Amino acid sequence: MAAPSVSTSASSQVRPGLEGVVATETKLSMVDGQNGVLIIAGYPIEEISGKVSIEELAMLLWTGHLPSKEEAPGIQKDLATYRALRPETLEILKTARNAPPIDALRMACATLSLDVSNPNDISPAGDLALAKRLLARFPTVIAAHSRLRSGHEPIAPRADLSLAANFLYMTFGVEPDPMAAKALETYWVTVSDHGMNASTFTARVIASTRSDMVSAVTGAVGALKGPLHGGAPGPVLDMLVDIKTAPKAEAWLRKEITEGRRIMGFGHRVYKVRDPRAEVLAKTASEMAGAHLQNTKLYALACAVEKTAIKVLEELKPGRNLKTNVEFYTALVLQSIGLQPDQFVSMFACGRAAGWCGHVMEQHAQDRLIRPQSLYVGPKGLKIDR
Repeated sequence: MAAPSVSTSASSQVRPGLEGVVATETKLSMVDGQNGVLIIAGYPIEEISGKVSIEELAMLLWTGHLPSKEEAPGIQKDLATYRALRPETLEILKTARNAPPIDALRMACATLSLDVSNPNDISPAGDLALAKRLLARFPTVIAAHSRLRSGHEPIAPRADLSLAANFLYMTFGVEPDPMAAKALETYWVTVSDHGMNASTFTARVIASTRSDMVSAVTGAVGALKGPLHGGAPGPVLDMLVDIKTAPKAEAWLRKEITEGRRIMGFGHRVYKVRDPRAEVLAKTASEMAGAHLQNTKLYALACAVEKTAIKVLEELKPGRNLKTNVEFYTALVLQSIGLQPDQFVSMFACGRAAGWCGHVMEQHAQDRLIRPQSLYVGPKGLKIDR
């Protein structure tokens, strides 16, 4: 059946970018941009980041219940059994060894259901089985790709380590630093879900067609790649390197703004105050700076630049409310554990996979096709003259 037509009188109802449109109900997260609040399945982000593992957080999103301390080890052990990659996935990563990590992840993601007897099963049990594979294997994919592009063979995963610690072990080939593993885990929990962002909406649109979990999450990875969504935490480091010292910050920032360039790590589509995730990651960055002396000066510079940037942005862009966003301290946290800037977006995907899978489960349960309408503004009545 054809969709009903939309009259030109509907033009006043068009919302570019779907700004302000409420598309669904969810129990997974709530974003209050005016007050700087992020709730994950009932818990303020400050309450769970640094206190629960990404495995525990995933089960909260997927089942609605946070595991007890007694249940947590069993969940970690269960998810660890899914970490190993199939030979077909490794072959794709070898072929894509020179591709950006986020592209390698997108290519590999589509293969992660090859060991499932019925990858099209969108029942709650089928979705949960695929969600476990995706969350467990994303870090394995990134670690294997990192090894391959540096000319080394991938390292097999270890079941005795947490997801974050195992990623560090597989990436660097040494016993993981517990503080670095904790920092990465905190980061993944912090970015695990964030309302109806572009990649989550993409996943839900795909799932609404009754397509499978892996297809939906592969699409979400593609949406995350775009710099308007996945962000640019890497250029934050470039900015700090260019500024060099705190006294030079104000002149550098003023020049960038007056020449029409964006200040990386500031401003957000939703938040009109400081991003609550920046609050969490600033604390994590501070802890890492104290443990790794080589990062102490960079952290001190970042704090000075943040303070100066807020002042300059308020003066030169009044009313825009361009406050610190999640990218700013993400750059410091991920750099401090030894990762390269081009890996940052794929690291984001490893944490957000928990939320994507939760939203796919919700959408499958709702079983409603997402089908908005559009307002035609092109010509009509054209004739072929030949």
